[in-house]
Amino acid sequence: MRFDELYLSDNVLDALDDMRFETCTPIQEKCIPEILDGHDIVGVAQTGTGKTAAYLLPILSLIDDGLYPDDAINCIIMSPTRELAQQIDQAMQGFSYYINNVSSVAVYGGNDGNRYDQETKGLQMGADVIIATPGRLISHINMGHADLSRVSFFVLDEADRMLDMGFSDDIMMIAKQLPQQCQTIMFSATMPTKIEQLAKSLLNDPVEIKIAVSKPAAKIRQGAYVCHENQKLGILRHLFHKNQLKRVIVFGSSKLKVHDINRALRQININSGEMHSNLSQSERDDMMYKFKTGQIDVLIATDIVARGIDIDDIAMVINYDVPHDSEDYVHRIGRTARADRDGRALTLVRGREIADFMKIEKFLGYAVDKLQLPDGLGEAPEYKAMKATNGRGRRHDNQKGRKNVRRNKKTSGNKAVANKEKTVSPTKETNKKPRKKRNHNRSKTVDKNQENN
Repeated sequence: MRFDELYLSDNVLDALDDMRFETCTPIQEKCIPEILDGHDIVGVAQTGTGKTAAYLLPILSLIDDGLYPDDAINCIIMSPTRELAQQIDQAMQGFSYYINNVSSVAVYGGNDGNRYDQETKGLQMGADVIIATPGRLISHINMGHADLSRVSFFVLDEADRMLDMGFSDDIMMIAKQLPQQCQTIMFSATMPTKIEQLAKSLLNDPVEIKIAVSKPAAKIRQGAYVCHENQKLGILRHLFHKNQLKRVIVFGSSKLKVHDINRALRQININSGEMHSNLSQSERDDMMYKFKTGQIDVLIATDIVARGIDIDDIAMVINYDVPHDSEDYVHRIGRTARADRDGRALTLVRGREIADFMKIEKFLGYAVDKLQLPDGLGEAPEYKAMKATNGRGRRHDNQKGRKNVRRNKKTSGNKAVANKEKTVSPTKETNKKPRKKRNHNRSKTVDKNQENN
């Protein structure tokens, strides 16, 4: 579908025309009409599907129609990281280029006092759109800088990542400041139980839209080393010494592991740096700048940079640990083979992670090539799923002559709970003629001066 079929405002369409955006992505085609019609939205879509435009375009179009007060904050967009907030703010500037008198403020930590004062001024004057990280916005709310009583749109971008980073209480605190009729839009790459619970708490009869996770780009050459944990650093040393790799991201499962990997690589004179949430915002900005400009060759990071960061020339991604789910695997390796470049992705799979990696292969629909360990590292574990355990680390087989494993007599806690993913009903716009008019008679907070226009 083309954007000019979606009844966006002329100013928004002019901006899209200048940017040479003509055709909607699937998430945009499904979300934009529902947001224009005033529905709450739960969107499940991975990074790179165009979800930023899926909520910004209809919100800006409605604001452009003049239905909302000039002296109030009309939209709050929550972002898990400063980096994503900056990207949303950049998209906002482009999409709103032809809209007169629309204002926005990006609110995030890691700045000096001058930046904080600028944020305060924008909040107090009632910028139309506030793009914020949770902690920084909470700081302004506690200082009395932000009046959220007339907000009409509340957007949670990458909600699953915000919950993973511990922002659940902050989100609920911010939500309590919003009016009851506020339209809420939530996007998440995955739909675990905690996201479903958050949606039930914040959204009113939402339309659920799910875009299937796409498979990795064909240009990504994937491989895996099946190994023991104590062989992983040896594999890294081999890879870097043999190939003289540059423009590489190594993903670790924890801040401590990222630090250890960086220290080990520096000991063998690899020009590397680390990125995780223990760093201050200024340190993270400095590290990202050095990596983007080639001052360091290898970035070792937690999943904080797996989503929402656009670096086009990554030659290789290395998963030091197997991601927890298939979506995270796709997000990680999707950092390479961008902008028509080739790329390579390697995963180090220890014995206990084999079952998780088999699930990833099942999602991909093919087996990832298993690579031979470098000489001198010893034997690799066999690539097969481990037998189930009884919860105490003991295998359910005849170890040491035992023929039976005693079971817990209490079985009441062992009932399986079906946790089925919600089925998305067909969207209303399928096989449907374009609407002639948008419904502007929703119960929204509007400028009283509108009656005189």
